[in-house]
Amino acid sequence: MGNPTLQASGKISSSWESTPGKNSGALSSTAAESAAGPPEEVLASASLMSGTLESLSGLGDDCSSLGSDSEINGPVRRTDKYGFLGGAQYSESSEAEIAVAVARQREMKWLDMFRNWDKWISRRFQKVKMRCRKGIPCSLRSKAWQLLSNSQELLDSNPGKFEELEQEQGDPKWLDIIEKDLHRQFPFHEMFAARGGHGQQDLYRILKAYTVYRPDEGYCQAQAPVAAVLLMHMPAEQAFWCLVQICEKYLPGYYSAGLEAIQLDGEIFFSLLRRVCPMAYRHLKKFKIDPILYMTEWFMCIFSRTLPWSCVLHVWDMFFCEGVKIVFRVGLVLLKQMLGSVDKLRELQGMYETMERLRNIPPECIREDVLVQEVVSLSVTEALIERECSVQVRKWRVSRGVLTHQPSRRLHGTRAIFEITGSRHLPRVSYHLVCTVLSPNAETGSIYYLAFFFFCFLEDGYLMDEISYIISSQFCCTECHGVHRPLAPSVPVQPHNPPLSITQKLPQPEYLNKTVLWREKHGGDNNLSLSVLEDLFIHCTVDC
Repeated sequence: MGNPTLQASGKISSSWESTPGKNSGALSSTAAESAAGPPEEVLASASLMSGTLESLSGLGDDCSSLGSDSEINGPVRRTDKYGFLGGAQYSESSEAEIAVAVARQREMKWLDMFRNWDKWISRRFQKVKMRCRKGIPCSLRSKAWQLLSNSQELLDSNPGKFEELEQEQGDPKWLDIIEKDLHRQFPFHEMFAARGGHGQQDLYRILKAYTVYRPDEGYCQAQAPVAAVLLMHMPAEQAFWCLVQICEKYLPGYYSAGLEAIQLDGEIFFSLLRRVCPMAYRHLKKFKIDPILYMTEWFMCIFSRTLPWSCVLHVWDMFFCEGVKIVFRVGLVLLKQMLGSVDKLRELQGMYETMERLRNIPPECIREDVLVQEVVSLSVTEALIERECSVQVRKWRVSRGVLTHQPSRRLHGTRAIFEITGSRHLPRVSYHLVCTVLSPNAETGSIYYLAFFFFCFLEDGYLMDEISYIISSQFCCTECHGVHRPLAPSVPVQPHNPPLSITQKLPQPEYLNKTVLWREKHGGDNNLSLSVLEDLFIHCTVDC
């Protein structure tokens, strides 16, 4: 599978494979040698995993498009339910279908949410997230993606802006690259099969408009497949604003010159792998396989060229709702399934074999039901990613100097985007009130106030995250302070003096001491989950 190459200009330049999702080719010896080198050499070698432009998939320029509009409209070609005429992402009709009654019921639920979208996001976001994890109905996916990303509001507040951007001249440097890339985007999909067809024309319009909209960023070749997926579900103008949200809110810096953001996330990803699957981490570290060699296309294209199409859409449903943590989780699950056992590693005795496995993912690892269940159950949270990001930023500045990319720009999904927009204000918990209720001097009866907050958890996931932050930051060791994202900077957390170890009980009522015991029981994670908090609450009420 083709990976992006970092040219001297810092932009991605290598071609993406003409056959999306098809893992073919071999790792060249040059890539194997450079993988052990410094990050700059590793980045420069990333594209060598799949060869040069001329050797991609064996498809030349003359073969990359299936024919003209007349040829496509002439003989009847059999497409799958997603519009693919063939290729690796073609879906067989044997796939399990959802019963019509169930599909209709899901559509009605989503239509009800659309009618009261602000209310659902502010008060019942956990329910929205659960329904995204089940999968958005195909007939409503376009509207759902626009609302989840808040691109609908951008569209409404910028009438005529897309047409204005289209009328601009544009930088010839970017336009030439865009034009060359058009026929490489999903050539087996009926929308992009015809060279110069309506699909390629709309794709050109979107990518050109973005270079005018953000001339400082210009064009990155990884944006093309992302824009193409959006175009499969919505008109060009809506797809453009959705692409803007992805580039600026969900994955800021991913498509900028220098690729600092994807390099930083590669380090974060590798550190999370050490926590999630130590066996896979040790194996990749042993053979000096840098994350940039295998996760660049995964992350930058949001798995649109890696997974079966039903999985791609399901992952995108969750991604628009929950943000980049879904991308991290999917990547970690794939590595865990491919490299997470002794039996699987027995076949991979070197770097070449390992890279072949990463580029040719076994079908059993990408079954939709298995993959989604593993992704949902993986305990990689936004707080954990942000904590690891802070660590890696410090390491970056020590080893590489100034980091021009600003990780703080990234927003973790729908809730964070709607919180930051001025038109919507999600409910906030009074930091002072919760700290008073949970303070060491609070009376035992204050547990009933805590019961009220737990009741709120069931209705509002934002409250759950905020109160769990307050609990974990108030009752943990000094080393844990500063790790969490401060929700109320005006109320600093006072560290213990002298520092307390994680096993020492704090001077507070017995039911509050359980926070230390529960943290110890659940692996020392300071970001208490809903299940842990519910478990704690049950024992608290019994004690009281």
